[in-house]
Amino acid sequence: MNKPEPNDYKILTMQSSNLKHGGNVYAKAKKLNLLPSEIIDASASLVPFDPPQILIDSLNEEIKNLGFRYYPERNLSDLKEIIGKFHGISPDNILPGNGASELITWAGYEASKYGISCIPSPSFVDYERSLNFWNSNLIHYELPKNWNNIFPQSFPFYPKGDVIWITNPHNPTGQLWEKNSLEKIIKKYKLVICDEAFLSITPNGDKESLIPLTQKYDNLLVLRSLTKIFNIPGLRLGYVIGSSKKLKLWKINRDPWPLNSFAIKAGIDLLSNKTFYERWERQIHRWIIIEKERVSKKLSKIENLKVHNSSTNFFLIESKTSLSPNIKYLENKGILLRECTSFRSLDEKWARISLQSKKNNTLLCKEIQNSFKK
Repeated sequence: MNKPEPNDYKILTMQSSNLKHGGNVYAKAKKLNLLPSEIIDASASLVPFDPPQILIDSLNEEIKNLGFRYYPERNLSDLKEIIGKFHGISPDNILPGNGASELITWAGYEASKYGISCIPSPSFVDYERSLNFWNSNLIHYELPKNWNNIFPQSFPFYPKGDVIWITNPHNPTGQLWEKNSLEKIIKKYKLVICDEAFLSITPNGDKESLIPLTQKYDNLLVLRSLTKIFNIPGLRLGYVIGSSKKLKLWKINRDPWPLNSFAIKAGIDLLSNKTFYERWERQIHRWIIIEKERVSKKLSKIENLKVHNSSTNFFLIESKTSLSPNIKYLENKGILLRECTSFRSLDEKWARISLQSKKNNTLLCKEIQNSFKK
């Protein structure tokens, strides 16, 4: 594949950037003298349900059996076997990790071997963090800022570069990419990294998963996370599916015990019961379909505010003026939105909102409306 010329893109080199995340509940709660449970965190895209009983039982069992007194199994064989059965993939093609973030770091390691990475923007900041860490050159290619509400959609372009990073559904826009259009992408690059952290919580999302294609293409890596669907960011549990040869090299180079015993036990128990998993997934999809429409209708009534369509549990809003005063007002009320200045190609006129429970969504909409009256 031809390497891009410097004037083909706005950026062509390793870049430092404003690497921010949502979900800073503890820091905000301390600042506001509130308990973390008193914060409505619409900055992190997690489901608002209490943890399932199967998870609580799993963690309690680990405590009861004192499993945490021993070093975790380094090969993670049992967890890989369960994930393999869940997806119909060989355990050799699976590598569990300390959340998707650790695996994104190692995806950057892999990408650095192949040349220039292309990141469709706006995008999740960890892709750039990872590439910066491995001194890998990168380019940004701007996605369209307007799209319709028919999902899935075809991936909109074929940018130059050797490696492409894709999020499906896309973060922060919520666009859901169609599987067939992504397969065309796989054929055009030396390496394709597809982050499906939000796909399982997206209605009809799993139909677009690239996991089955990992058996066909050695240049494809698919990242998954259990953080979003089970609301367990503190456990740090994700996995990557792809070429066994590539993943063996990651395993050799990374920390010897990347997962603690609680995360391993939880992963095995949560994915062993597919009937439970599918029931949990349907509950989430119903919540998204109902609450997304309700919240969008309420916020669309605000003058000079545009609510962008999304396939999943988060969406972008766009204002004619800066949203910084609104975000500050909401923060003082204990409500967190994801400000978007750290996303390339977005600015202070944009914010990302994650759906909450019905009760909290009602309060969220009310206070957002009030923020525009100040």
